[in-house]
Amino acid sequence: MSAAMLCHAQQTARQWNSEVTAGWNLGNQFECSVLGQDSESVAIGDPDGADKAETAWGNPVVTKKTIKAVRDAGFNAIRIPVRWQCHITNPSAMTVSKTWMNRIKEVIDWCLDYDLKVIVNVHHEKWLESRPLYVNKEENCQKLALLWMNIASELGKYDYRVAFAGTNEVHIPDNWGKPTAENLDVQNAYNQTFIDIVRATGMNNSKRHLIVQTYVCNADYGLYNGDFIIPTDIEGNGNDYMSVELHYYNPWEYAGSGECYYWGEPYKQYGEASQSDEKTMIEFFDKVANEWSSKGLGVVIGEWGITTDDKNSEVDRMRENMPYYCKTLVSEARKRGFSTFVWDNNRLGNGADMFGIFDRNNNMSIKADWVIKGIKEGVAESSK
Repeated sequence: MSAAMLCHAQQTARQWNSEVTAGWNLGNQFECSVLGQDSESVAIGDPDGADKAETAWGNPVVTKKTIKAVRDAGFNAIRIPVRWQCHITNPSAMTVSKTWMNRIKEVIDWCLDYDLKVIVNVHHEKWLESRPLYVNKEENCQKLALLWMNIASELGKYDYRVAFAGTNEVHIPDNWGKPTAENLDVQNAYNQTFIDIVRATGMNNSKRHLIVQTYVCNADYGLYNGDFIIPTDIEGNGNDYMSVELHYYNPWEYAGSGECYYWGEPYKQYGEASQSDEKTMIEFFDKVANEWSSKGLGVVIGEWGITTDDKNSEVDRMRENMPYYCKTLVSEARKRGFSTFVWDNNRLGNGADMFGIFDRNNNMSIKADWVIKGIKEGVAESSK
């Protein structure tokens, strides 16, 4: 069997993740709401302008050159967040617009042309994500099953490079804190519904890599007290073809808001450093591996990132520190077999939530080269 055929063959989730040297998120693109629509709306439908939603948040249309630029920068996997709720032509059957489905398939095809692994999810489905409550549980599970039946049936013939992720950051709006037992129960129901319906569609979906989530994709809400229940897969699969997804913007005051300028033991001497450091990260990753990898599950860090928040007088040292953080995260994750997908929202500038790496409006030129540098160093370090 040729190497090309091998890379398309059926793999366990852990094998799939181990082959992701570096993953990238096509953020703020296909998970957009329609231009002029409230992005927090729970409405399901196919409003005017829906077919052009991918540019609604200011990013240009994705092209094959977009995907090639990501591959050429050293990434070998892409996560494609997708909002489906504003592309539903028949809400009672959760039927997806053919135009939207064909567009998503076109981008998947481009990724596969460059031999990139792919994750497709349901992202910013506000009817689902923002209502993890018993009063909505039955209806939401029914709709989620119909939606994934339609997605999985359309994508079921793709080879095993393509993985599916069932939900995203399920949470009560504006409440990112500790969930209730009710919230956790509904998230677990979403995960089981996703596994059941995708497997039922057959084709390559019977053993496709499927990714389930902890509440709000925060592993802290899944590692303890049985908060996260491993879904039951079909007979013969065990846990071999499932991964647990978490998002890791830790510590937020360094990675997300930029309130702390430095991270890590070598940089504490410069002040304004987070108390969270390498030891914190390593201990956390060990907990994740002990809880889930030990049970045969894969682990996907579906989002992580570092905002650009430069202090002019110390910019050189900060640009040295940021690759150090990236290197540490990627190397420690890969040593444990986790796949990592860096968040890129194409927000370029200085301050909180500036996770842009490539400038999509300028031929995909690399703006945050320090992130790329750190990722490559992390891949090299993990391979020693």
